Amino acid sequence: MSAQLSDDLKALLDTPVFVNIATIQPDGSPQVSPVWVKRDGDDVLISTTVDRRKEKNLRRDPRVTVLVQPFDAPYTYAEIRGTAELTTEGGQELIDELAMKYMGKKYREFNPDSVNDAPRVVVRITPRKIVGSL
Repeated sequence: MSAQLSDDLKALLDTPVFVNIATIQPDGSPQVSPVWVKRDGDDVLISTTVDRRKEKNLRRDPRVTVLVQPFDAPYTYAEIRGTAELTTEGGQELIDELAMKYMGKKYREFNPDSVNDAPRVVVRITPRKIVGSL
């Protein structure tokens, strides 16, 4: 069963807030990365590449947590626990959309070396449970 994001959490995710994504390593330990994020309804989308640790972890075990914590309100947060689905379809479009949101230009415009990146992956996280103060 999926959980719904609150209106406040949706509004925050629609801003250029950084989030941390936690995945599970093969030995069971956590792996955490700060990432850009966007929302699609109640789903949370992030971008990565096929060679990153978080992508490998999520292909093996799709359980994930996203911590949303606004920089100007550090005691306000939401922990979104859910499962991830991965696809390369739309990967370049998502990173360009996120780059526009966070940097004001397409991804390759501010990171020209990204032409050598591995293929982009869309990580779609469906919330199962949301805890916190947002």
